[in-house]
Amino acid sequence: MCTRRLLLLLLLTGLASNLLAYESDQHSNRRAIVSDSIGVMDRKVNDTIAQIVRNWRRKRQDNKAFARAIYHELGGLYWADKIERWAARTDLVEKYPQTRRHSIYRGMPIWATRVNFVFGVGRSFKVNAVMVGSDKFGHFFSQGYKYYKRELRSWDEERLLAWGSFAERWIFGLLTTGVYSNADLVANYEGMLFYKSLFEDDVIPGKRAILRWKDGRPEQVRQFTWADHVNDYWDEVLNPSFNVSSLDKILRSRIRKLCGEYETQPALYVSVDDGLLWQRYQHIGMIDNRRNLFSRICAPAVPLADGAGTFQVLGVIR
Repeated sequence: MCTRRLLLLLLLTGLASNLLAYESDQHSNRRAIVSDSIGVMDRKVNDTIAQIVRNWRRKRQDNKAFARAIYHELGGLYWADKIERWAARTDLVEKYPQTRRHSIYRGMPIWATRVNFVFGVGRSFKVNAVMVGSDKFGHFFSQGYKYYKRELRSWDEERLLAWGSFAERWIFGLLTTGVYSNADLVANYEGMLFYKSLFEDDVIPGKRAILRWKDGRPEQVRQFTWADHVNDYWDEVLNPSFNVSSLDKILRSRIRKLCGEYETQPALYVSVDDGLLWQRYQHIGMIDNRRNLFSRICAPAVPLADGAGTFQVLGVIR
């Protein structure tokens, strides 16, 4: 690689250290038995909401200020948000047995993995029966808050989602990590819905707002739960990212090496809700890369019975 390209990557790495969350790896260790941390993670958010309610000093209704307080307590301006760092460090959240340096990306060249070459990957844990990277919770609270602020400034949905897609192509994705994460976009969008659901009924269908105002003070009337937001499309194996070509080629090769694990427990690598989830989120800017699903890479190709020389793939087809 020429010196100019190397210098550019080093510059991006330095910039990313202040701005970005770790990428994550849900390809590895999927068969590990890990307890579901939804109760712990629910309690963390509800305790934060309760703390903000107790410490509220304003004497008037201010939805935006309350949302900003949550962002400051759980999100943040730096490369790993407060809730990410907390979840990664606390013993209350059981992690999958994977460290920053031991992942499917290990040993890949810097021009393929870029920032991840230096920083490695974040931890993954189970929430609402989904294998989720810690970075998704930062996206939820920080990028979701930015979506919400822009909506309050009367951005229409098309412009709002185009901004999120632009960010994922550049500073938060392809430019710095080589990865355009569809799961990041889902977490961003669900984060915006969370902030809206603080004071709006039926943002979560059939549920009232989490809070209401009474005499100028906030009052919590419904408990938050990650079950309203986390689904299979937060998992980058079940909702594969779009990657730069140099990374994608190596990644597909490494997925093939994991096909033996897939064949022992294929249900761990398949989402029965794929069609519904793709339809739900298709408008948010995802790039379809489901050719990188284990069910497509690992399933054997066989001749069709019609003798016409065409082929089909055995396994789950979407």
